[in-house]
Amino acid sequence: MPNIDIRTTQNVTIEYELAPLRERFLAFFIDLVIYGLAFYLFWLLVLSLVGGAVTDMGFGFIVMSFLAGIMVYHLLSDVIGNGQSLGKRVTNLKVVRLDGLEAGIGEYLLRSVFLLIDFISSLGMLAAILIASTYKHQRLGDLAANTSVIRLRNQMAFRLHDILKINTLENYEPKYPAVRQMSEADMLLIKNLIGRYQSWQNTAHVEAIQQTTAQICQQLNIEPPKSNQLEFLKILIRDYIVLTR
Repeated sequence: MPNIDIRTTQNVTIEYELAPLRERFLAFFIDLVIYGLAFYLFWLLVLSLVGGAVTDMGFGFIVMSFLAGIMVYHLLSDVIGNGQSLGKRVTNLKVVRLDGLEAGIGEYLLRSVFLLIDFISSLGMLAAILIASTYKHQRLGDLAANTSVIRLRNQMAFRLHDILKINTLENYEPKYPAVRQMSEADMLLIKNLIGRYQSWQNTAHVEAIQQTTAQICQQLNIEPPKSNQLEFLKILIRDYIVLTR
């Protein structure tokens, strides 16, 4: 599966797995079904209240409101879900900016507007061609917003399992039980940080290790390690695997 490297604002490079075409279309289809059902129920209610007035507006008005509504739905669901609409959440996909910054309402708005071209007007053909042919799997909305869609599923389970093979609590005693407070995304970030540091031991990655260690210790209310911060992060990952398995 193709991957991309994104350099964060802390000058740390993180590797992400690009979402495949079929999963992106599945996420869009799920969103379309959810929105279509909500739209249908909404108009049933409207027709029951002011049916005659709506009929006078004509079929074209309903079509236009459907198209406008689907853009609003995608905008709001991505903003509220921090890059994960309901469909993306089900398929474990997420929108990310390629410059390492956090995607915001501007990026989500561009992606929503271009839905009309990428999916609606071309029946998804344009989006399929661009996602399949571009290096970073970007449709027009992604190109305009400088974003792409990454896959979250399996990345955590597979990579952490491969790096640190631990059985159960029977043969391992966690050192930092408070690590339960952290999420899989946090662990994946730590894992990627360790991998990048081991590949490129430059000043930026050393500082990232130090800052991450300090932030985690403060978050978990534990004593900072006196020496090897890299080993501390590895222990956290081991503890997390055992305690959450």
